[in-house]
Amino acid sequence: MVDNIIAVYPGTFDPVTNGHLDIIQRAASMFDRLVIGVAKNVGKKPLFSHSERIEMLEDELSTFNNGSRKIVVEGFDSLLVNFANAQGAKVIIRGLRAVSDFDYEFQMASMNAHIAPEIETVCLMASDKNQFIASRLVKEVAILDGDVSKFITERVLNKLNIKVKEIKTN
Repeated sequence: MVDNIIAVYPGTFDPVTNGHLDIIQRAASMFDRLVIGVAKNVGKKPLFSHSERIEMLEDELSTFNNGSRKIVVEGFDSLLVNFANAQGAKVIIRGLRAVSDFDYEFQMASMNAHIAPEIETVCLMASDKNQFIASRLVKEVAILDGDVSKFITERVLNKLNIKVKEIKTN
């Protein structure tokens, strides 16, 4: 058995949802160290800045870690496999909600395997209660004054409400 397996769970996390937190918790139980890679990804036009998304994740994960460094948050703005290699990771974690996710993730895993065959992609299925949660939908519902409190933590909800208010007043 190999010890000290490091995995990377990348994403934009704009904002971090209960679905993300579920995948993080489950992945952390499988690997010795889990690096949450927060992609800068300006092409997606995130609502929250890169540093805000990193801070949100660090706040949420403080309750998971209990003072340990088993789960860490790192920002990145590079090719995912290069980031994973820099972290010493042998595994990339991806969450799947629907068949459409699988098609995209299958293509990405294949490309990554050609670029960095030493890194394996592991897909975790979203739990039943989180299958429909997407950050994009959470933002859209919040902007249209819908209740998203079931999909994100209270801390994230407070930050999202502030951002939505800023959008509406500008």
